[in-house]
This record gives sequence, C-alpha cells and structure tokens, in this order.
Amino acid sequence: MTFSDDTLNKARLIRLLVLDVDGVMTDGSLYFHGDGSESKSFNSLDGHGIKMLQASGVKVAIITGRRSTMVAQRAKALGIEILQQGREDKLVALKEIRQELQLEWSQIAYCGDDLPDLSAIRTSGLGITVPNAPEYMQQHADYCCQRAGGQGAVREITDMIMQAQSTLQDAIDHYLLAH
Repeated sequence: MTFSDDTLNKARLIRLLVLDVDGVMTDGSLYFHGDGSESKSFNSLDGHGIKMLQASGVKVAIITGRRSTMVAQRAKALGIEILQQGREDKLVALKEIRQELQLEWSQIAYCGDDLPDLSAIRTSGLGITVPNAPEYMQQHADYCCQRAGGQGAVREITDMIMQAQSTLQDAIDHYLLAH
C-alpha cells in the first residue's frame, strides 16, 4: 500500500496508537440477543497487526464510548493494557493517557469514525478515520484508510506505522525465516 510522504513523516513519530472500537475495530454493527447479551465481530488481521505493532515498541490503547465485556476480553487477548470504556469525552480521555505516558501530541495517532472522535482526531499528531465514516469526519483526518472498519482498517494503520518506522520488514522476515 502506498502512503503520502506527509502521512509517513507523521507516522514515523508515533509511540502510541489509540483506537475507537465500534466502526474502527468492528464494522460498527451492534448485535443484541434476546437474552440481553450482545456480541461484536473483530478482524483477526487487525489483531495480529496490533500485536506486531506492540512488539515493535509502539503502545496501543482503546477509548470507546460503550462498555462491553467483549472489548475487555479482546483488549486482554491482544495485550492492550490501556482501555478506557464508557468515555464519550474521547479528547479528555486521550489527554489523560497522554499525560500518564508523558507523550507529545506528535507521538500519538488516533483512529475514530464518528463525532465523539473528532476532537481527538484533530488534536493527535496523526488523525485517522475509516472510509465508512461520514465525509465530514474524513475531511478532518490526516489519513483515511482504504479498508473499512472491522475489515482490515486497523491492520492498514499498523502496517503504515511500522513501514514508516522501518520495522515492518523485520516483522515479515520473522515469519519468512521461521521456516
């Protein structure tokens, strides 16, 4: 995949990738069952990309407006230690994480798909959205993924950051040399 020089220059600085869940890590569908439970579908390519990015030294965090045991389970399975659920105030949550990790805004990438994410997208060093987001969200992002939320968008982002930081080929080589 080809990325603009400006996007790659911003991605080179990233030390933290922050993700929304519904519409970014999932396709945005919410499944409610008769027994009151709900379910979500996550993309395995995204999950492996998150693991590779973390192994390269970039932290990953989740900020979501909803509360879900499935999100907590997914975060745990992926080794994501920073999880903020029930946070409609995405920028406030992001500021708290930034302060805790002592990062500059230029070191943070944020991906979201709807209005609660807008100020975090605009404030982050690399603001990202997905093609299934409203057009006005795309207008305010530094980068709009080619892949939709829940369909590889997160993997596209993790690969982009790793490509910019020259760690993607090492991750690929790990699997090539394993045989």
